[in-house]
Amino acid sequence: MSTLKIYGVAGSRAFRTLWMAKELGLAYEHVPTHFAGGTKAAEFLAINPNGHIPAIEDGPLKLCESMAINLYLSRKHGKLWPKTIEDEGRAFQWSFWAMTEVEKPLLQVLFNTVFLPEDKRDKALAAKSLEELQKPFKVLDQALSKSQWLAGDDFTVADLNVAAVMSWAKPARIDFAAYPHLADWFKRCLGRPACAETQKLQRAA
Repeated sequence: MSTLKIYGVAGSRAFRTLWMAKELGLAYEHVPTHFAGGTKAAEFLAINPNGHIPAIEDGPLKLCESMAINLYLSRKHGKLWPKTIEDEGRAFQWSFWAMTEVEKPLLQVLFNTVFLPEDKRDKALAAKSLEELQKPFKVLDQALSKSQWLAGDDFTVADLNVAAVMSWAKPARIDFAAYPHLADWFKRCLGRPACAETQKLQRAA
């Protein structure tokens, strides 16, 4: 029986870890923990004292931060892990890049065009954030013009981590027509069966 427990809900950053677990074919226990309240419970704070999801328990190991969790799981199980030390570096680079360059402005667009009530949306902030995203989108598109994947010749943890962050672009209805290499890569990533299975968890929540 697996000792892996994944805390979170699929409609949050935990989507990334649930997708990874399905890609790796891992047996795991999903402990639905909602960011709106469940993360403040004493039981969860014993897992992640920061009070954020996702978090995992893997035997005695307690680990938080979605990128760290996914890199750990991929490395531990020897699947989706880059084949060379250089591509390992690229996997770390692109994972951190997605968090520092893309996540915040993408969430601003999503919240201020879809999630927040109409009277709470800041259209100017949404427009500014969308404009801010054009630079990282261009960077990603240029990288993918030279290679189908981000860290080697195959889909790896690098692609999963970046695509999982970028997945918020779908409900935000962001158009990638100006970035054809990015658009093709994004379609291939989200078209993977493990991603589709994880998206079913989102819809069921």
